[in-house]
Amino acid sequence: MATSPVRPFSGSAVPAKGGLIGEGTVFVIDDEEPMRNALRRLLSSSGFSVHTFSNADSFLESHHRDGPSCVLLDLHMPGMNGLQLQEELQVRGISIPIIFLTGAGSVAQAVSAMHAGAVDFLEKPFNNEALVERVGKALQADREALEQAYRHKLVKEKVATLTPREKEVLVLLSRGQSNKVIARALDISPRTVEGYRARLMEKLEANSVAELVRIVEQSQ
Repeated sequence: MATSPVRPFSGSAVPAKGGLIGEGTVFVIDDEEPMRNALRRLLSSSGFSVHTFSNADSFLESHHRDGPSCVLLDLHMPGMNGLQLQEELQVRGISIPIIFLTGAGSVAQAVSAMHAGAVDFLEKPFNNEALVERVGKALQADREALEQAYRHKLVKEKVATLTPREKEVLVLLSRGQSNKVIARALDISPRTVEGYRARLMEKLEANSVAELVRIVEQSQ
C-alpha cells in the first residue's frame, strides 16, 4: 500500500484566526487506509467531525447529512471511482460540496470534475494547512446554501398562507403598481387595497414594499 502523501501529523490543531476552524462534517472517501487515518487525525484536530469510507458504495449506503458538510473524495478508487460517485450524487439530487484528491497526471480529470460541480481539487501530496483551509471554505459555502434553502422554505410557507386575493395584490405590488392601479385591475377600492397591503406586511413580516418584492422573488 502506498505511503500516505499527507505530511507527518504532529497531533496539534492547524492554527487559524481565532483558534480552531471546525464546525461541520467532513466525509473522507479513499481506498487507502493510511490516507483515511491521516486525514481523520488532521481534520478532527481542527474541530471537524470526520467520517471515513473506504469506497463510494459504503458512503452511499450509510452517510447522513446533519448540518454543513463536504466530501473529500479520492479521484481513483476500485469499483465506483470519484467521478462516478459525483455523477451518482447528482442523479440522486444530493447537493454537497466535493473536494477531489488527485495524483499527478490526473489534473485534466479533476478539471472536468470541477466543471461538473466540484468545488475544489488538491493534487497529492498536498499541504495540510491548504487542505484544512479549503475544507473550511467548502463547509462555509454549504452552510450558506443550507441557510438560503431554509429561508426559501420559510418564505414559501408564509406565502402559502395567503388568500388568493392577497396573492393577487402581492404580485401586483411586487411589479411596482400603485394602490389606484391595483384597485382598477382588481375592481376594488384603493382603501381595500391598502387593507390588503397592511395584512401582507403583517403576514409576511415585511417592513416595506421592497421587502415584499424580495419575498416574491424568494418564493419562486
